[in-house]
Amino acid sequence: MSQQQKKFYEMNRDERLAFLKQSAELTDEDISFFGQPIAFDRANRMVENAVGIMSIPLGIATNFVINGVERLVPMAIEEPSVIAAASKAAKIAKTKGGFTAEAEKSLMIGQVQVVLLSNSIRSGKRKVLAHKKELLAIANSKSKSVSAIGLQVREVKDSSSNRMGRMLVIELIIDTKDAMGANAVNTMCEAIAPKVAEITGGEVVLKILSNYATKRMVKCKAVFDKDQLGGKETVKRILYAYALAHSDVYRAVTHNKGVMNGVDAVALATGQDFRAIEAAAHAWAARDGTYRSLTKWRLTKGGDLVGEIEIPLAVGVVGGVANVHPTAKVALKILGVNNSAQELAMAIAAAGLAQNLAAMRALASEGIQKGHMRLHARNIAVMAGAKGADEVDAVAMKIAEEGQVNVENAREVLSSLRES
Repeated sequence: MSQQQKKFYEMNRDERLAFLKQSAELTDEDISFFGQPIAFDRANRMVENAVGIMSIPLGIATNFVINGVERLVPMAIEEPSVIAAASKAAKIAKTKGGFTAEAEKSLMIGQVQVVLLSNSIRSGKRKVLAHKKELLAIANSKSKSVSAIGLQVREVKDSSSNRMGRMLVIELIIDTKDAMGANAVNTMCEAIAPKVAEITGGEVVLKILSNYATKRMVKCKAVFDKDQLGGKETVKRILYAYALAHSDVYRAVTHNKGVMNGVDAVALATGQDFRAIEAAAHAWAARDGTYRSLTKWRLTKGGDLVGEIEIPLAVGVVGGVANVHPTAKVALKILGVNNSAQELAMAIAAAGLAQNLAAMRALASEGIQKGHMRLHARNIAVMAGAKGADEVDAVAMKIAEEGQVNVENAREVLSSLRES
């Protein structure tokens, strides 16, 4: 975006769409999907008992440079200030080179649970491993697009109060390429289940993937200039905020909610299973037995702030909702990651890191409410009955300036505005 052009947030909707059409090489059909919800017939095929479509605002976070590539980042979210905050954080990171990220191969784990073994657990484990090649061959006979490349066996002891005893868990390691891979993994697990039961003499219960995608880790890092953050004092206060998030679960949960504001918004926009992503991220945050921050923060020798995030991210650009929902397909096109699940994962991690920095910076300086309520004021103005952009903006600006962002005050301001 050149210096001569308007900034993205200064454009009206038509100008924003024209910019996206040019920069992401969108077609007129692509653009049309932003103006309407999906057809009911399509929704009715996606879920059961469908009655309608619930829309969520879709916006674009700007200023993101990831591994040297400028990207426009689609974010679907109903919460005010998230997109603006992520864009601001990305702009600060951009002055120091942007985000650097790396993503592991797309390896998923599928689990087959065996109980009531006729022989010992050790014997069952030995027998399964002796048939490893045969089990992998059975799994791979079910798919031409993904590959089962490994198999491992674990013993698990029931830690619940039900005392169900010890069990074997046979785990397939499956390369899902550029797909999230849930259906393929589940199919493979179901395919090997009868043979596993025959080999072990036990009863197979569960045959399903694990969403704890620890073999699909993504790392992202960025340096944030101390002066652009507000100086040494602000940086110090951010580090205090991180210290609490690392050390106290009550703060860590809210801290990580901010991270997931960025992660989930990009995941939802691009048609990913954000519930699976959430579950995996929170499990990772508690991997040492205590729930902690998903991010790490430290100083450089020059006093700038370095942020890092590492999370499991099972995402896909092939199959699933990403290829069924037309808006998700366009969002992937805007992001420029149509052909790489790893590129998508790195962009999602960068959004999470940016959003975390923005939230901590606000908390450590002016407080979260000032900026948040300024944007939330528009919603309050609409709730109070304001009509049209000019009236909504006028009421929102007035109640935000007064620091009384509530419907009652907005109605009084609106009444006064209309009388004058």
